[in-house]
Amino acid sequence: MKSEQVRADRRAMLNLPHIEPLARFAADLRIRHNIEVPDFDPLDGGIRARILFLKEKPGPMTSAFRSGRVGSGFISRDNDDPTAEATFRFMSEAGIPREDTLMWNVVPGWNGTRKITRQELIDGVAEVRNLMELLPDIEVVVLVGKKAAKAEPLLAGTGVIIRHSLHNSPLVRASKPEEWARIPEVWAEAYSAVCSRSG
Repeated sequence: MKSEQVRADRRAMLNLPHIEPLARFAADLRIRHNIEVPDFDPLDGGIRARILFLKEKPGPMTSAFRSGRVGSGFISRDNDDPTAEATFRFMSEAGIPREDTLMWNVVPGWNGTRKITRQELIDGVAEVRNLMELLPDIEVVVLVGKKAAKAEPLLAGTGVIIRHSLHNSPLVRASKPEEWARIPEVWAEAYSAVCSRSG
Protein backbone atom coordinates (compact mmCIF):
# COMPACT_ATOMS: atom_id res chain seq x y z
CA MET A 1 0.00 0.00 0.00
CA LYS A 2 3.04 2.31 -0.11
CA SER A 3 2.51 2.55 -3.87
CA GLU A 4 -0.05 5.00 -5.24
CA GLN A 5 -0.64 2.60 -8.14
CA VAL A 6 -1.50 -0.20 -5.72
CA ARG A 7 -3.89 2.09 -3.86
CA ALA A 8 -5.46 3.23 -7.13
CA ASP A 9 -5.92 -0.36 -8.27
CA ARG A 10 -7.58 -1.20 -4.94
CA ARG A 11 -9.93 1.82 -5.25
CA ALA A 12 -10.89 0.70 -8.75
CA MET A 13 -12.12 -2.58 -7.25
CA LEU A 14 -14.65 -0.93 -4.93
CA ASN A 15 -17.46 -1.38 -7.44
CA LEU A 16 -17.04 -5.16 -7.61
CA PRO A 17 -20.19 -7.04 -6.49
CA HIS A 18 -18.67 -8.51 -3.33
CA ILE A 19 -17.46 -5.13 -2.02
CA GLU A 20 -19.77 -2.47 -3.49
CA PRO A 21 -22.45 -2.71 -0.73
CA LEU A 22 -19.71 -2.23 1.87
CA ALA A 23 -18.24 0.72 -0.03
CA ARG A 24 -21.70 2.33 0.10
CA PHE A 25 -21.90 1.57 3.85
CA ALA A 26 -18.54 3.29 4.46
CA ALA A 27 -19.56 6.29 2.32
CA ASP A 28 -22.78 6.62 4.29
CA LEU A 29 -20.85 6.58 7.58
CA ARG A 30 -18.63 9.42 6.30
CA ILE A 31 -21.69 11.56 5.64
CA ARG A 32 -23.70 10.74 8.74
CA HIS A 33 -20.83 10.93 11.24
CA ASN A 34 -18.66 13.49 9.42
CA ILE A 35 -15.49 11.46 9.95
CA GLU A 36 -12.83 9.92 7.74
CA VAL A 37 -13.89 6.30 7.27
CA PRO A 38 -11.50 3.99 5.39
CA ASP A 39 -12.88 1.51 2.89
CA PHE A 40 -13.04 -2.25 3.26
CA ASP A 41 -10.24 -4.05 1.42
CA PRO A 42 -11.57 -5.55 -1.85
CA LEU A 43 -8.98 -8.35 -1.62
CA ASP A 44 -10.83 -9.66 1.45
CA GLY A 45 -14.10 -11.54 1.25
CA GLY A 46 -16.52 -8.60 1.31
CA ILE A 47 -20.14 -9.62 1.71
CA ARG A 48 -19.16 -13.25 1.05
CA ALA A 49 -16.87 -13.37 4.11
CA ARG A 50 -17.54 -16.04 6.73
CA ILE A 51 -15.47 -14.60 9.61
CA LEU A 52 -15.41 -10.96 10.71
CA PHE A 53 -12.44 -9.59 12.65
CA LEU A 54 -13.83 -6.57 14.47
CA LYS A 55 -11.04 -4.39 15.87
CA GLU A 56 -11.16 -1.13 17.83
CA LYS A 57 -10.34 1.94 15.72
CA PRO A 58 -8.50 2.61 12.43
CA GLY A 59 -4.89 3.68 12.78
CA PRO A 60 -3.15 6.59 11.05
CA MET A 61 -1.98 4.48 8.10
CA THR A 62 -5.59 3.95 7.04
CA SER A 63 -5.86 7.70 6.43
CA ALA A 64 -5.42 8.90 2.86
CA PHE A 65 -5.39 12.55 4.00
CA ARG A 66 -2.87 12.73 6.84
CA SER A 67 0.28 14.81 6.67
CA GLY A 68 3.59 13.00 6.48
CA ARG A 69 3.37 9.40 5.28
CA VAL A 70 0.16 8.98 3.30
CA GLY A 71 -2.02 6.07 4.38
CA SER A 72 -3.98 3.76 2.14
CA GLY A 73 -7.60 4.74 2.73
CA PHE A 74 -8.37 1.07 3.50
CA ILE A 75 -8.72 -1.24 6.47
CA SER A 76 -6.15 -3.69 5.19
CA ARG A 77 -3.59 -6.21 6.30
CA ASP A 78 -1.44 -4.72 3.51
CA ASN A 79 -1.11 -1.30 5.18
CA ASP A 80 2.31 0.05 6.04
CA ASP A 81 2.25 -0.31 9.83
CA PRO A 82 3.20 -2.93 12.46
CA THR A 83 -0.39 -3.88 13.37
CA ALA A 84 -1.25 -4.60 9.73
CA GLU A 85 1.98 -6.57 9.35
CA ALA A 86 1.08 -8.67 12.39
CA THR A 87 -2.43 -9.17 11.01
CA PHE A 88 -1.03 -10.45 7.71
CA ARG A 89 1.36 -12.83 9.48
CA PHE A 90 -1.15 -14.07 12.05
CA MET A 91 -3.80 -14.78 9.41
CA SER A 92 -1.24 -16.83 7.50
CA GLU A 93 -0.10 -18.70 10.61
CA ALA A 94 -3.73 -19.40 11.53
CA GLY A 95 -4.38 -20.83 8.07
CA ILE A 96 -7.34 -18.53 7.36
CA PRO A 97 -8.05 -17.96 3.65
CA ARG A 98 -8.24 -14.27 2.85
CA GLU A 99 -11.46 -14.66 0.88
CA ASP A 100 -13.22 -15.90 4.03
CA THR A 101 -12.28 -12.83 6.07
CA LEU A 102 -13.48 -9.30 6.57
CA MET A 103 -11.87 -6.70 8.85
CA TRP A 104 -13.54 -3.67 10.38
CA ASN A 105 -13.47 -1.52 13.52
CA VAL A 106 -16.07 -0.81 16.19
CA VAL A 107 -15.11 2.86 15.91
CA PRO A 108 -15.12 3.15 12.10
CA GLY A 109 -13.32 6.45 11.58
CA TRP A 110 -9.89 7.97 12.07
CA ASN A 111 -9.87 11.44 13.66
CA GLY A 112 -6.18 12.05 14.24
CA THR A 113 -5.85 10.24 17.57
CA ARG A 114 -5.80 6.66 18.78
CA LYS A 115 -7.82 7.67 21.84
CA ILE A 116 -11.44 6.53 21.86
CA THR A 117 -14.06 8.69 23.54
CA ARG A 118 -17.15 7.25 25.16
CA GLN A 119 -19.37 8.87 22.51
CA GLU A 120 -17.25 7.49 19.66
CA LEU A 121 -17.64 4.04 21.11
CA ILE A 122 -21.40 4.40 21.59
CA ASP A 123 -21.87 5.66 18.04
CA GLY A 124 -19.60 3.03 16.53
CA VAL A 125 -21.09 0.10 18.39
CA ALA A 126 -24.53 1.15 17.17
CA GLU A 127 -23.31 0.81 13.57
CA VAL A 128 -22.15 -2.78 14.03
CA ARG A 129 -25.69 -4.11 13.71
CA ASN A 130 -26.12 -2.16 10.46
CA LEU A 131 -22.93 -3.74 9.14
CA MET A 132 -24.07 -7.23 10.10
CA GLU A 133 -27.18 -6.82 7.97
CA LEU A 134 -24.88 -6.64 4.93
CA LEU A 135 -23.00 -9.84 5.82
CA PRO A 136 -25.32 -12.82 5.35
CA ASP A 137 -22.55 -15.44 5.36
CA ILE A 138 -20.76 -14.41 8.57
CA GLU A 139 -20.64 -17.35 10.97
CA VAL A 140 -18.01 -16.15 13.48
CA VAL A 141 -17.11 -12.69 14.78
CA VAL A 142 -13.75 -12.23 16.50
CA LEU A 143 -13.78 -9.21 18.80
CA VAL A 144 -10.16 -8.03 18.76
CA GLY A 145 -9.41 -5.92 21.84
CA LYS A 146 -11.35 -4.72 24.88
CA LYS A 147 -13.09 -1.85 23.10
CA ALA A 148 -14.29 -4.17 20.34
CA ALA A 149 -15.83 -6.42 22.98
CA LYS A 150 -18.34 -3.63 23.69
CA ALA A 151 -20.14 -4.67 20.50
CA GLU A 152 -20.95 -8.14 21.84
CA PRO A 153 -24.46 -7.30 23.16
CA LEU A 154 -25.51 -6.10 19.70
CA LEU A 155 -24.49 -9.43 18.21
CA ALA A 156 -26.68 -11.42 20.59
CA GLY A 157 -29.47 -13.14 18.74
CA THR A 158 -27.80 -12.86 15.32
CA GLY A 159 -26.80 -16.53 15.33
CA VAL A 160 -23.07 -15.84 14.94
CA ILE A 161 -20.42 -17.42 17.15
CA ILE A 162 -18.48 -14.84 19.20
CA ARG A 163 -14.80 -15.20 19.99
CA HIS A 164 -12.47 -12.79 21.83
CA SER A 165 -8.85 -11.98 21.05
CA LEU A 166 -6.18 -9.67 22.33
CA HIS A 167 -5.44 -6.79 20.00
CA ASN A 168 -2.42 -7.48 17.80
CA SER A 169 -0.89 -4.01 18.18
CA PRO A 170 2.71 -3.26 19.24
CA LEU A 171 1.42 -1.81 22.53
CA VAL A 172 -0.16 -5.13 23.46
CA ARG A 173 2.92 -7.00 22.29
CA ALA A 174 5.05 -4.89 24.64
CA SER A 175 2.79 -5.43 27.65
CA LYS A 176 1.75 -9.07 27.10
CA PRO A 177 4.31 -10.67 24.78
CA GLU A 178 3.47 -14.32 25.51
CA GLU A 179 -0.28 -13.82 25.12
CA TRP A 180 0.31 -11.70 21.98
CA ALA A 181 2.31 -14.55 20.45
CA ARG A 182 -0.63 -16.90 20.95
CA ILE A 183 -3.06 -14.73 18.96
CA PRO A 184 -2.70 -16.91 15.82
CA GLU A 185 -3.85 -19.91 17.86
CA VAL A 186 -6.93 -17.98 19.01
CA TRP A 187 -7.73 -16.94 15.45
CA ALA A 188 -7.19 -20.48 14.15
CA GLU A 189 -9.61 -21.81 16.77
CA ALA A 190 -12.17 -19.20 15.73
CA TYR A 191 -11.83 -20.20 12.09
CA SER A 192 -12.22 -23.87 13.00
CA ALA A 193 -15.70 -22.94 14.23
CA VAL A 194 -16.45 -21.62 10.73
CA CYS A 195 -15.23 -24.85 9.17
CA SER A 196 -17.17 -27.05 11.59
CA ARG A 197 -20.39 -25.18 10.78
CA SER A 198 -19.77 -25.70 7.08
CA GLY A 199 -19.23 -29.40 7.60
